[in-house]
Amino acid sequence: MSSASASQRNQVDLLDFVDWLGVECLNQNSGHSLVNALKQGYRDDEGLVLESDADEQLLIYIPFTQVVKLHSVVFMGPEEEGPRTVKLFTNKEHMGFSNVTDYPPSDSSVLSQENLKGKPVTVKYVKFQNVHSLTIFIEDNQGSTDTTKVQKIILYGST
Repeated sequence: MSSASASQRNQVDLLDFVDWLGVECLNQNSGHSLVNALKQGYRDDEGLVLESDADEQLLIYIPFTQVVKLHSVVFMGPEEEGPRTVKLFTNKEHMGFSNVTDYPPSDSSVLSQENLKGKPVTVKYVKFQNVHSLTIFIEDNQGSTDTTKVQKIILYGST
């Protein structure tokens, strides 16, 4: 993944195309769930975060109601607890922590402090043309803290 330009030409927030009944997040703290970072309204409240539970890793599965083309992703989070190494997988169902390393990611990135403040990360567009679902593996965080916190996740693309 590389940093996106300020202009997201013809790209829209893909939130309206998320199949909410199928969304899953492994290792989330039940009091600080994925809804806080992903859902409209919740993700705009800086006091609400997605937080990991047992360790710093999170595994997020987001199915879509129709095929999408993913262009870029925003991951916002705190300076120390914010996500660092992020791996994206397209169209992989039923991934868990036990098998996430068995598959090569469609793309991966080490997030900068600029990314955590809202700078989009552009994906390898050619690998994200026919996306039915997206799995996001947050491997670690910026400060090697016990848990990872994500304030906002925004998926930009087209249908």
